[in-house]
Amino acid sequence: MKIVVITPSGELYNEEVDYVVISSKNNGDFAILNNHAPLISVIDVGYIKMVKENKVLFTVIINGTLEHQENVINVIAQEAHVGLNKDSAMQHLNDVRKERLEENRRRTQDFLKAERELKKNLKEAQASKR
Repeated sequence: MKIVVITPSGELYNEEVDYVVISSKNNGDFAILNNHAPLISVIDVGYIKMVKENKVLFTVIINGTLEHQENVINVIAQEAHVGLNKDSAMQHLNDVRKERLEENRRRTQDFLKAERELKKNLKEAQASKR
């Protein structure tokens, strides 16, 4: 069975797995094994436990859609991060989100500063025409 996880940043994960367990805050937990019936589900906030042989990885998902058909699982998520356990994946996701919030705050401050300077320059230009 194959699982593909895609975010706005691109493809995050594309591998063969033995099975997956999906845990979603609003939809609960369920597993998908080989030859599972077709399925579509929403993952509000949760994770996907991906198992291959003796290896286990977790992908934390925020605002995602999962579709399973013909042993291919496609996940499209607003945000997703892979880790060796749920906590490390969630910590990485939180770190990235914190960085993005800080960058957005800086850009907003820069924009407001530029806007104030533009207004000041426009007033000075209008005053010089008189």
